[in-house]
Amino acid sequence: MRDFHRIIISRTDSIGDVILTLPIAGMLKRKFPHAELIFLGRSYTREVIGACEHIDRFLNWDEISKLDATDSLREFKSVAADMIIHVFPRKEIARLARKAGIPIRLGTTNRLYHWGNCNKLVRLSRKRSELHEAQLNLKLIESISGEDTISKENIPQLYGFTKIEALEDSFKKLIDPTKYNLILHPKSKGSAREWGVENFIELINILPEEKYGIFISGTADEGQMLKNTGIFDNKKVTDLTGKMSLGQFMSFIRECDALVAASTGPLHLAAAIGIKAIGIYPPIRPMHPGRWAPIGKKAVYIAKENNCSDCRNSGECHCMKEIPPEALKKLLV
Repeated sequence: MRDFHRIIISRTDSIGDVILTLPIAGMLKRKFPHAELIFLGRSYTREVIGACEHIDRFLNWDEISKLDATDSLREFKSVAADMIIHVFPRKEIARLARKAGIPIRLGTTNRLYHWGNCNKLVRLSRKRSELHEAQLNLKLIESISGEDTISKENIPQLYGFTKIEALEDSFKKLIDPTKYNLILHPKSKGSAREWGVENFIELINILPEEKYGIFISGTADEGQMLKNTGIFDNKKVTDLTGKMSLGQFMSFIRECDALVAASTGPLHLAAAIGIKAIGIYPPIRPMHPGRWAPIGKKAVYIAKENNCSDCRNSGECHCMKEIPPEALKKLLV
């Protein structure tokens, strides 16, 4: 097996996608323990990437993409990588990697521009596969790792999600150790089908106040969207929207017992951190749990078991909204 000194993992999209890419880093560190692993990502995922013990360095695509052609090429060349893995394909990154002379440039055959810019092509169809996204990511490096399909049960040990910062006292005091501390994340910034605020409100109402401490998470913009829905009216609820950095939010998740969300970044964060992560999913492909369920030691999901694609054009999923809050309550054990 060839040895590597420096490997770039390129994934420049969202938090959930980055989380499900971290097992690649875990596998590469297992096979090449002395290799420096560099993650090419976006500014807003930097704290997530920094929490992974397998990643040695972060390369900021937001900064590189603002440079002119000469400087961006110089930046790529200065890394002196042996290999780049295009997990999330981008034409401009593929071209830069080729021009920088990175010896091994790995990508899928599905992108035409990979044929001219990558020299290690992998035939991998995500759309037709029955595998989970994390398994598909690991499939991409199968010829490098020498490992066949990894079971979902074995993926959590590859996260390496251990470098989480300490929780500030101002947030720590919100946690009641005598109660079940539950984070509810109602919105998705449009990246996933949603269960509906009305269902979250009903779930809050049926959870006994003496047993549960409930926190509503989200961005500041999502907090404004939720402001007049009534979700903050219950006195057992604490509004966390827009109040924490991503690093502190990860620390807060670690101190809680469970998180409930649709297929969003916070759900995958909770799964990787190791608390109970309860995902609410539509049955429609490719958004179904078979592809995007949270993977973690305490991760579970709920979805209606039917073949339905009614929401393909509307974005409103009645299958999700028909899942009763009582069913979610039963999972909070």
